[in-house]
Amino acid sequence: MSQEILINVTPQETRVALVESGVLQEVYIERSTRRGLVGNIYKGRVNRVLPGMQAAFVDIGLERAAFLHASDIFVPSNEDEGSEERKEESIRQLLREGQSVLVQVTKDPIGSKGARLTTYLSIPSRYAVLVPSLDSIGISQKIEDENERQRLKQIVVENCTEKEQSGGYIIRTAAEGVAKQAFVADIGFLRKLWSKVQKRAKAADCDSVVHEDLPLMLRALRDLMGNEVERIRVDSGESFRKIAGFAEDYIPEAVTRLEGYSSERPLFELYGVEDEIRKALERKVPLKSGGYLIIDQTEAMTTIDVNTGAFVGHRNLEETIFKTNLEAAQALARQLRLRNLGGIIIIDFIDMLEEEHKRQVMRALEKYLERDHAKSNVCEVSSLGLVEMTRKRTRESLEHVLCEPCSICEGRGSVKTVQTVCYEIFRDILRESRQFEAKAYLILASQEVVDMLLDEESTGLAELEEFIDIPIKFQVEQSYTQEQFDVVLM
Repeated sequence: MSQEILINVTPQETRVALVESGVLQEVYIERSTRRGLVGNIYKGRVNRVLPGMQAAFVDIGLERAAFLHASDIFVPSNEDEGSEERKEESIRQLLREGQSVLVQVTKDPIGSKGARLTTYLSIPSRYAVLVPSLDSIGISQKIEDENERQRLKQIVVENCTEKEQSGGYIIRTAAEGVAKQAFVADIGFLRKLWSKVQKRAKAADCDSVVHEDLPLMLRALRDLMGNEVERIRVDSGESFRKIAGFAEDYIPEAVTRLEGYSSERPLFELYGVEDEIRKALERKVPLKSGGYLIIDQTEAMTTIDVNTGAFVGHRNLEETIFKTNLEAAQALARQLRLRNLGGIIIIDFIDMLEEEHKRQVMRALEKYLERDHAKSNVCEVSSLGLVEMTRKRTRESLEHVLCEPCSICEGRGSVKTVQTVCYEIFRDILRESRQFEAKAYLILASQEVVDMLLDEESTGLAELEEFIDIPIKFQVEQSYTQEQFDVVLM
C-alpha cells in the first residue's frame, strides 16, 4: 500500500497528514501556542503525595500539576537478574513532598486532566529507543525474520560495553534491513543525547524542561517514514530545508522522496484533506453501501453504532447485516486513526445470528487495526452483542484539538425546546408572585421564546396574568440563547 506524507506549515500551526492509496488515514496538528508535550523530560518537584490513590502530583512548570502513579515510578531492583518481579511499594516509600524527580510526559493534558508522567524515561531515534531503566535489548515484534533479529541484537551488543550502555535498547521496526554503519551511528547518537540530558538534569532548576522532543514536522518524519512511503511533500520552503537537513543526517533514504510544494492551490486542498478533516468532526459517517456509523465521544468512552441505513442487500437479512458489519469494521478502524480516538471504545455492530459471521467481522476489525500506530486491545463480542476495545491515548483527539464545547448547549448536544422554556417562565412568575409584591413583571428572553409566549402560549399567558392580577411585559434580548431568560420585578 503506497503512502504519502503531507506537511503543511504556517507560523501559527503545523499539520501532517498520512495518506494511504489516496485516502487520508491520520492527521497530526501542533500549534505554536500549544505544542505537544509527550516525550519531553522535565525536572519536577513533588507537590502532593496521595497514599489513597497511590499517586503524586508533580509540578513541572505547567498550568496544572501533572499526575504520577506509583506503577510509573522506576525503582532499581536489588533482586537477582533473572527475576523481573517488582515488590509493591507504598507511594510514600517512593516519593516525598518537595522532592525533585526526573520525569517524562506520556500523555498530554486532556480536558480537565493534567499531563501523565513516568520515571521510566525513553529517548527515541530513527532505529532504536534508549531506555535507561532497562538492562536488556528488546526488538519490535514486527521484525519477524529470526536471522535479522539476531543480527540487530548482535550489533547492539558489540557496540555497547557495560560502561557505555547505561541502559537498555528497544530496536524499532525501521531498523529492519538497515546497514550496520547507520545502525551503529544511531545508537551512538542516543548515547550522546542521554549524556547531555543527564548533565542538564543536574544543573537544571526544578519545574524546568530538560529535554524536548522534536517538533511535529521532524517527529513525523522519524516515526512515519517507512518503505511504503513514496513521497513527502512540504509546502514551506524554510521547513523543507530544515527537514532535508534532518533527513540527510538521520534518514538518508527519505532525501530522494522529499518534494517541495509551491503551487497556488493549497496542498491539503489538492489531496482533499480539508474536506476529510471537516467530515471527521461530524457524528455520522456514511458507508458506501448506504449504511452508516454514529460516533459519540464522551469523557468516559467513545461509542460507535453501526446501522444498515438505506442498504437493503440482495439475498437475505443476515447477509445484508454481515456485509454492512464488514464494511463498518474497515470504516471505523480508519475513523479511530483519523479522529485519534482513545481510551475505552464500545462498538455496537448490528446483531448477527451466525457465529462464523461474528468471527469474520472480528478478524476483519483486528486486521484493519494492525496498520494503526497506536496500540489497541480488542475483546470478543459480549453477550449483549457489543465489542469492547481500548486504544492507547497519548494526545487529544482531533475534535478536542479543533473544537470546544458549544456555548449554548454546553456540550450536551441538545437544548431545551422553546415550549419548555415558556413553561419554566410561567412557573418562575407564579413563584415570584407568591414571594414578592410587584406592580408588573418584565420578561427578558430570546426572540423565539417571546414569539411563542405572544402567539401559541398567549391563552396560557392571559390566564396566568389574570390569576396573579399583575401585568406581564416582554423584552427581546438578542444576546440571550434559547434557554436564557430573566424575570424582572417592576
